Amino acid sequence: MLAGAAHAADSAGGLKVGITLHPYYSFVANVVGDRAEVIPLINSESNPHGYSPQPDDMRRATDMDVMVVNGIGHDEWAFEIIEAAGRKDNLPLIYANNAVALLPVSGDQELVVNAHTFVSITSAVQQVYEIARGLGAIDPDNALFYRENAQAYGARLRRLRANYMTQFSELDTSSFNSATMHGAYDYMMQEFGLSVAAVIEPRHGVNPTARQLARTIDDIKAANVNVLFAEAYFSSRLADTIQEATDVQVYSFSHIDAGPYTPTRFEEEMQANLDTLAEAIASTVVVE
Repeated sequence: MLAGAAHAADSAGGLKVGITLHPYYSFVANVVGDRAEVIPLINSESNPHGYSPQPDDMRRATDMDVMVVNGIGHDEWAFEIIEAAGRKDNLPLIYANNAVALLPVSGDQELVVNAHTFVSITSAVQQVYEIARGLGAIDPDNALFYRENAQAYGARLRRLRANYMTQFSELDTSSFNSATMHGAYDYMMQEFGLSVAAVIEPRHGVNPTARQLARTIDDIKAANVNVLFAEAYFSSRLADTIQEATDVQVYSFSHIDAGPYTPTRFEEEMQANLDTLAEAIASTVVVE
């Protein structure tokens, strides 16, 4: 969905492309190269979960020609910023997930859409192509350049995925049963033929009640879960509690949601996640 494209098309010089989330910085930077400026909407250390808009965010929004958004629940605050900045009717939006097959959050009784499509190589490539298409519609003079860059970046990401597909094919996953602290990893797990038996947090950063925790521990035991994935960079006493109650092994995944905005950030964090996943799978192999 693009709105107000004429405003961006008439901009002097290269496009100023806004982004809401860290992975989108990597995606856009690799698509536009040196022909556009990538502008993060929020500071690099800000946590996008439950984010409260700040005055500087509105200033940045006024300087953008177009913005790439998640649009399915992970950056709702961006729309508040756009409206407060007076850009609701003249800031084109590229909805990165237009072509992504969406999943519900694992274990969620209400089938809430999982907004974490960016923690996956498969859906990342789909989003990169959608971003290139959207930018090309706004900036037709550079459309071919954007498309070729997207294809090259997508090929690099697919090679990364293929390397791990080969590695995982040599691992015995028959005893691997996982749970996650946060419902952010379903897309990544699915692309490698794995699933999540339980999600601990009802919402990110919100600990379950004592009753919910007790039920989750029972579910983990009943499903023979042997691996729990917590979120990297965040200490969690809750994960320790679950480990003590169930004897699961705890590993950490990156949510790619804080730290420097760089073109290579997505690849680096996903490679670390997949190394961790390989280690976790190998730890569950039963030696006879």
